[in-house]
Amino acid sequence: MGQAIQIIGSLCVLIPFILVQMERLRPDNVVYVTFNALGSSTLAVLAAVDHQWGFLLLEGVWALVSLHSLLRLGRTMRASSEAQA
Repeated sequence: MGQAIQIIGSLCVLIPFILVQMERLRPDNVVYVTFNALGSSTLAVLAAVDHQWGFLLLEGVWALVSLHSLLRLGRTMRASSEAQA
């Protein structure tokens, strides 16, 4: 079960990354940032459970940066919708 969760978490990071590289998705798109946050958070939790400190550092920082970006996008979208109202 743990391997399946790792694969799903990895795909949540990799698929949007590939789509950005193929210019089918923008890195400031909420879908990209959401999947990055979800995938990296999942992988960070698994790394913590397995005491994989280097991997936890990598995925933990990735998750924090993604969550920060997601919050920033949310504020931008909210300000934009309030300005239109």
